[in-house]
Formats: sequence, structure tokens, C-alpha cells
Amino acid sequence: MGKVTGFLEYERLEEGYEPVPQRLKNWKEFVIGLTAEQSKVQGARCMDCGTPFCNSGCPVNNIIPDFNDLVYRGDWADAIRVLHSTNNFPEFTGRVCPAPCEAACTLNVNDDPVGIKSIEHAIIDRAWAEGWVKPLPPKARTGKKVAVVGSGPAGLAAAQQLARAGHDVTVFEKNSRLGGLLRYGIPDFKMEKSHIDRRVEQMKAEGVTFRTGVLIGAMPKDTKVTNDAKQTIGADELKAEFDAVLLTGGAEQSRDLPVPGRDLDGVHFAMEFLPQQNRIVAGDKLKVQIRADGKHVIVIGGGDTGSDCVGTSNRHGAASVTQFELMPMPPEQENKPLVWPYWPTKLRTSSSHEEGCEREFAIATKSFNGSKGKLTGLTTVEVQWANGKMIEVPGSEKEWKADLVLLAMGFVSPVASVLEAFGVERDNRGNAKASTEFTGGYQTSVDKVFAAGDMRRGQSLVVWAIREGRQAARAVDEYLMGASELPR
Repeated sequence: MGKVTGFLEYERLEEGYEPVPQRLKNWKEFVIGLTAEQSKVQGARCMDCGTPFCNSGCPVNNIIPDFNDLVYRGDWADAIRVLHSTNNFPEFTGRVCPAPCEAACTLNVNDDPVGIKSIEHAIIDRAWAEGWVKPLPPKARTGKKVAVVGSGPAGLAAAQQLARAGHDVTVFEKNSRLGGLLRYGIPDFKMEKSHIDRRVEQMKAEGVTFRTGVLIGAMPKDTKVTNDAKQTIGADELKAEFDAVLLTGGAEQSRDLPVPGRDLDGVHFAMEFLPQQNRIVAGDKLKVQIRADGKHVIVIGGGDTGSDCVGTSNRHGAASVTQFELMPMPPEQENKPLVWPYWPTKLRTSSSHEEGCEREFAIATKSFNGSKGKLTGLTTVEVQWANGKMIEVPGSEKEWKADLVLLAMGFVSPVASVLEAFGVERDNRGNAKASTEFTGGYQTSVDKVFAAGDMRRGQSLVVWAIREGRQAARAVDEYLMGASELPR
């Protein structure tokens, strides 16, 4: 694929960024994508490697060598056709996916991998610019009705596939805007929400009905979960109206840190902080917003959500931003012969980190400290790991000044209220229990109720949500019709 000797002739070329002072002034995307010529050169690096591990490294099994080759040859229209055959929303993954495909690239064994994500980004952006992304309504209707609960990437992917199969699909979203955690969890500087809006318009033209501000089941006990529902529909009512129900809500139950001082004013979940800013960018009015302006901010948690808190705090104008990670600092370069083609553990520095952030590793928070009910700082201790156990280092306690602490330690499960309303059996992590078998997959313990995405597998990537949505759509179609021609 690509140019036979391309990987020997050309270096990997990264997408560019706008300068930090410029991008911190707004909430817009700042990645500078590859030009057509740069994409061609990057596509030329794709090897004729015989066994393209990138295909299996990608959760949606994108046919990567084929679209790399098509871009190299200048056939962009065919490239988007190939890309869309496995991925409903490459503009989402081309922006926020960590690219496990690149970790699995054969060239990555002893060189820099092909810039697969940047090529995907270029293909879909050109496709939208050229008008190649069009609605694909079904040729015939089946008369079957399907309810999809949740409008995140899993729900949207499933709804689009089911609508194209001819079913009458209604997507229910508890918030006033569509997109789930794509809308409320990912900052606009990483993915502007116009990308969601135009996909929704495409899906409406394909026959999908969207109902926002509708909560299915009971009101969540955790009021910190984003929710501005104006209407509630019971599980039994939904099952009576629809021939199948697919639950695709996100894993919104944040992991807490129950140490002394947790109730101080100034300690918040990341998913209290991030959705508020997204709502402000969208034009919503909030009575109170958690702001980082002029504050010393500490983010507890070293993953993507923590990085998003860093970038948002910097745009607010924080006095300082520090990020804590419980685990030791990983190596800057992985041992490729040991881990390839799997996703490696290595030090990852995001664009938000580069905007201004101190990072501390192997550190645990012992208490939040405050005065008159307000946070003023916290106490930490250094930790070491031995045989999988965490050991505190004696005499390593330290006091930190902090006006705002953001807890970004991941998510433990979906909000239980929806699963409880349907009476769905859950696994030991609190997710809907359902297999991914080729036949009968994604079915829960309740007749005609299916589950996919974070609702089934727990906290995961956007690309995994799209995969599960597509596979669940096939399972639902097969359940309704006895057979399915939808791709898995």
C-alpha cells in the first residue's frame, strides 16, 4: 500500500498547533491539519506489510491500508467511502481518539508509525468540504420501532445504522442538547460541537427522531450528573411503545476520593466542572459556574479527563495548575519489542500539558484542608508500588496550596437509575450485563432490552463506543428481523 519505498523515504509528519498564547484566548479547535500534499506523503509511508496490525488495533477495524493508499493516489472520494464503511463518525475519532491503530502499525516496531489519525482527520474534513457526506435513507421501511436511550457516540452510531436498515428510530436524551459525553465531557477546544450538529441533521434526513430533555426511568440520585430533563418516561412505557430498546448511556458515575475535607467548598468532580464550560460556550446561562480564574488548581487524576481540566483551567486564567497521578511516572519511550502491537504504557504529554502544568507522579492525597468551610490546600504523601500494593513513603508528607481541586480519577459505572428502572442484571462493576457474541450479543437479561457502549463495557474510548453501537445495531436488527445485513 502507498509507495513501495515510501516508509524509507519519508518521515512522520505531525499535525500542527496554533501558538499557545493565541489558542488560550478562545475555545476553538487549534489543531492545524495536514494539507492534501502532506496527507499524500503520509499515506505513502504505509507499508505493504502483509498483515496490517493497524486493522485489529483499531476498535472499529478501519480498513486503514486501503484509505492510506487511496489518499496517496489522490482518490479522496473513494477514501471517505472506505472510511465510512467501518466508522460512522470519523470526524469524532479523527479529533479525540488516542489512535491505538498507530501503536499497532508495523512501521512502529522500529520507527515512527504512519500518521493514521491525521490522514483520517484530513479525509473526513475534505469530505464535508466537498459535499460528499450525504444522508442515506433506507429504500424500504420495516415498520419496527426502536428506542435508543442516550445520544453519545454509541447511541448515535446505533441509531444511524438502525435507521439505514429501515427501522423507525427514536433517540432519547436527558439533556437539552444531543451528543452525551461528546457534548458535555469533551472541551470545545478539542472538538467543536458543530461536528455533532451536522451529523444530527444528516441522521434526521435519514429518518431518525430525536427527543431531548427526556429522562428514561427515574431521576438519578446523584444530582451532580448533567441533567436538564423536562420530562420523564417510565421503562415499562418505553418497552410497551417500542419493539426494541437499546441503552447506550455513558459511564457518568465519577470515582470519588473520600478523605477528610472532601465536603469543603472548592473540591469538585471534573464532570461538574467541564460540562458547565461546554454549556457556557454553547450559549447557556448558568446561575453559578465553577471557575479557575486566578486560582491555584490541583487536578487529581492523570488521564484524558484530567488533561481536559488542565486545558480548561488554563483558558480560565488559573494562577497555577498542578496534576497529580497516583502511579509512578511511566517511561518516555516504551519497550517496543516487548509491547508491540499492543497499546503501550508510556509518558504522554497532551497539548493541554504543554499550555502550562506541573505534573506530580506517585503521589496520594491524604486530606483536603480548609478554613470556614472553604478549601485552602491539601496534604499529600509520596507512594511506592511493590507487588501491586501501594506503600506510603514515611516522612514524605507535603502541604499544597489549592483554591480549586478537580477530581478526575475516572468513572466507576453508568448511573444506576436507568438500569434499575428496566430491571437489567448488572455485572460486578455495575454495568449492564450483556455479551458481545455474534448471535444474541448485546441482549440484557430483560426481553427486547439491549445495552452497548459505556452502559455495557464501562468507561472507555469514543472509538469503542462507536464499535459497540454498530455491533449492537446489528444485534437489534437481527432480533427484529431474524437476520441482518448490517456490518458488524
